[in-house]
Amino acid sequence: MRIFLTCFITGFTIIVGSQCKNSNSDQLFKADVIIYGGTSSAVATAVQVKRMGRSVIIVSPDKHPGGLSSSGLGFTDTGNKEVIGGIAREFYQLIYQHYQKPGSWKWQKQSEYGNKGQGSSAIDGEKRTLWIFEPHVAEEAFEKMISENKIRVFRDEWLDRETGVLKKDGKIITIRTLSGKTFKGRIFVDATYEGDLMASAGVSYTVGRESNSIYKETWNGVQKGIFHHGHYFKDKIDPYKIPGDPSSGLLPRISSIVPGENGSGDNKIQAYCFRLCLTQNTENSLPIEKPDGYDSTQYELLVRLSETRWDEFFGKYDPIPNAKTDVNNHGPFSYDNIGMNWDYPEASYERRKEIINEHILYQKGLLYFMATDLRLPASVRETMNKWGFAKDEFTDNGNWPYNIYVREARRMTGEYIMTENDVLGKRTVPRPAGMGSYTMDSHNVQRYVTPEGFVQNEGDIGVKPERPYQIDLGSIMPKEKECSNLLVTVCVSCSHIAFGSIRMEPVFMILGQSAGTVAAMALEKHKSIHGLKYEEIKSKLESDGQILEF
Repeated sequence: MRIFLTCFITGFTIIVGSQCKNSNSDQLFKADVIIYGGTSSAVATAVQVKRMGRSVIIVSPDKHPGGLSSSGLGFTDTGNKEVIGGIAREFYQLIYQHYQKPGSWKWQKQSEYGNKGQGSSAIDGEKRTLWIFEPHVAEEAFEKMISENKIRVFRDEWLDRETGVLKKDGKIITIRTLSGKTFKGRIFVDATYEGDLMASAGVSYTVGRESNSIYKETWNGVQKGIFHHGHYFKDKIDPYKIPGDPSSGLLPRISSIVPGENGSGDNKIQAYCFRLCLTQNTENSLPIEKPDGYDSTQYELLVRLSETRWDEFFGKYDPIPNAKTDVNNHGPFSYDNIGMNWDYPEASYERRKEIINEHILYQKGLLYFMATDLRLPASVRETMNKWGFAKDEFTDNGNWPYNIYVREARRMTGEYIMTENDVLGKRTVPRPAGMGSYTMDSHNVQRYVTPEGFVQNEGDIGVKPERPYQIDLGSIMPKEKECSNLLVTVCVSCSHIAFGSIRMEPVFMILGQSAGTVAAMALEKHKSIHGLKYEEIKSKLESDGQILEF
């Protein structure tokens, strides 16, 4: 989520979490469709609603649109690009158009960039798409989509999660933000990473991992000893402050909680991190500095890891244009702050702020540790000292990403629950509203002590579907009896492991367009969102470029 980052990083005086309800500032704003959220999905939903002739308002907690797409996740997790159509593809075409301009290559020649993408080429000249980009370029593309479609956006507006949702006869009538603004609509959309509107509206949801037995899955629940990526400890590393002495206590960031049996459910979620934008271009680089509150003992486990001659230290510097990188987690001890986010989905705004602050300190401290600590190999320090924060990114936020990577929070329990059986093609989806194709990817959930007395990570899963799969329309709809005028485009109805594939930014845009179509069509035909004929929806989706079959 984006909570408070501008406030507490750059020193601005606006503190969202302590906004008071002020009756003097109460205002009422109306539109056919009210979208809560500032994500890429929110923008795609709004564009589709406007194109279908209906009024729309985006109520965004963010100041900057686009969610993770404009907050550092520039090395796009695309999967099979052939199933990304409609407004989602238009976004990547805007990116392509930007980089066709010679002036867009300020810090690097286009010929020097290369063409490396996520599993395939970054640039598709035939379809005029570019899938890898700088954060500010993505933000400009979203702003262009907003302005060209004349979409009204209220920024830095936070839902009053306690009393801000007014419902009558199973429908949302209005939502109110902490600033006192009230928004009235006929249909509402939750396009947040957290599902705050959905939860406040009384819609059923879940948090954490289901037991495999619930949906007859294989890759859900606890997964001890399952190592699909390289994000685990390959050598036996002692977890105690004094090696061999359990009475000395565990090193920082190792949990004393014993995971359940494999395949059993829990309320834990996969790790979060910030997708940093770094550069080695000295003209555009700001140095990595020691953060306030820095504590080198938090990284003792990394020292022990380095002593095993593990040499993959942050080797995942995925290139994005202009000599920059989108830095993601890589290895058993890295940017993912494992186990430190479990209460985030249900937490208050203030508690979420604390969690985000802790993640910032952890990640800034880790950068500084990598650059300076003499216990690490000289090659590690030398490499880290070549990197710095890109001066021209996140310029009003201390050059730090606006959004933390909420890989998973709440998930709705809706009309149709997507599971790994849908992703892996083991059952037929009745009403496709879009397609996905990425690996069922869960980052680590916890770091624990094995029965043998060594440290290990758990929860990292990567299972690739054989072919692209369909996502059911019911996965973005609550049960009608719970709310008949709400659509949910990010915290969709699915199991934990199915969400591991669905949770990609292109898919969120695809589902946003489909939600916009349903909303506008329901208004046009004077029907509820649940009362529309699927064949009519399908026809409109396909005519607008959505890909429903592979």
